[in-house]
Amino acid sequence: MSKPLVAIVGRPNVGKSTFFNRIVGKRISIVEDTPGVTRDRIYADAEWLSHTFTVVDTGGIDVTSEDTILSQMRLQAEVAIDSADVILFFVDIRDGLLPADKEVAQLMRKAKKPVIVVANKSDNIDMDRESYIFYELGFDEVFAVSSIQGLGIGDLLDSVIKHFDAQAEEEAEDNRFKIAVIGKPNAGKSSLVNRILGSDRSIVSDIPGTTRDAIDSEFDLNGEKAVIIDTAGIRRKSKISEKTVERYSVIRAFSAVRRADVSIILIDAEEGLTEQDIKIAGFVHDEGKPSVIAVNKWDLIDKDTHTLNQYTNDLKKQLQFMSYVNYEYISALTGQRIPKLLETAKQAYENAGRRITTGLLNDCITEAVTVTEPPSKGGKRLKVFYATQVSVYPPAFVLFVNDPTLMHFSYERYLENTLRKTFDFSGTPIHIMLRSRNQDN
Repeated sequence: MSKPLVAIVGRPNVGKSTFFNRIVGKRISIVEDTPGVTRDRIYADAEWLSHTFTVVDTGGIDVTSEDTILSQMRLQAEVAIDSADVILFFVDIRDGLLPADKEVAQLMRKAKKPVIVVANKSDNIDMDRESYIFYELGFDEVFAVSSIQGLGIGDLLDSVIKHFDAQAEEEAEDNRFKIAVIGKPNAGKSSLVNRILGSDRSIVSDIPGTTRDAIDSEFDLNGEKAVIIDTAGIRRKSKISEKTVERYSVIRAFSAVRRADVSIILIDAEEGLTEQDIKIAGFVHDEGKPSVIAVNKWDLIDKDTHTLNQYTNDLKKQLQFMSYVNYEYISALTGQRIPKLLETAKQAYENAGRRITTGLLNDCITEAVTVTEPPSKGGKRLKVFYATQVSVYPPAFVLFVNDPTLMHFSYERYLENTLRKTFDFSGTPIHIMLRSRNQDN
């Protein structure tokens, strides 16, 4: 299940960025007492009571302004609202209920998402009584908080995570296999989707950015119901600014990766691997999602007997952080190796859900430790006592050791590679966590 997405929205200068910085635990958003300072959506993960979620800080919404920047921020926030699981609608308790708040509230109601009104800048108890006026906006939940002082934040987040539980139940009902097709513009994502679906479901054009939304389409995958998600092309930030609408498509593409079971990262064979491709792959990796690299337009490449190996070796050098990923060379235009691509994607997902029995796991780790002695530091050697798998999607393992600080990253990589060689974890990242033996499981 993907991390829930919480969008922080509201008119300018109501303290959204201050709240964002407080709950993610670091100063990411620029905080300045000038309307319109936050112009880009900013993302960060936060945690509350063992619930991990992603927070989106948006620019202030001014629904009546004709100013170009403010109108862009409005569109930006609308996209965040569209993708969010929970919306935090910020207002300024000191200003009271303004007509602009009512205008923003209309946008919130159209979203048909859980909306919590946050009456910010409530710096003392006497001001809490002023929050009741915001029930006129028509939402069931209103919380008075002070982002600067941290007052009321806990009660607010308690309410937020209740909506996550309801969302998880809804997601559990949809057990279709979901594939996100992701990559930079004009790599052939829509052509690939159309080839898989057997119809022109997505608009195909040589103009980068034709696909602006994440489009879900159901198809049959060897007798199983599956969903393929065609996402907007992700441009570098400097390029995004050139086309406003493309700029606001990025969140939909990233949101698609979060809710998909596996991602197909599409690369243009003629252009080769670019810096932006690497960043996109890094996002999928950081999300812990299984994936496959699909090199499209392979039919247009002049080839000899060495071309495939050379191309693959070059990709592996640049994508060393994804040593587990598989590569498929395809042509969306001709359909070359598309069935094999889908097979590889499904296998990567199945590998991400693989559980290893405790006995087999410890046999594997014990043999690895016997073959290559653990590192030592200051005359003290690392000892690995016990291993257990704690989760799947992606597979995560806990190693109980005498002192986690003795673990060198190269030895941890050695243990990971041993697990991969012993058990099939191709296509998926795996996580290894260290704990002292006297720590609780």
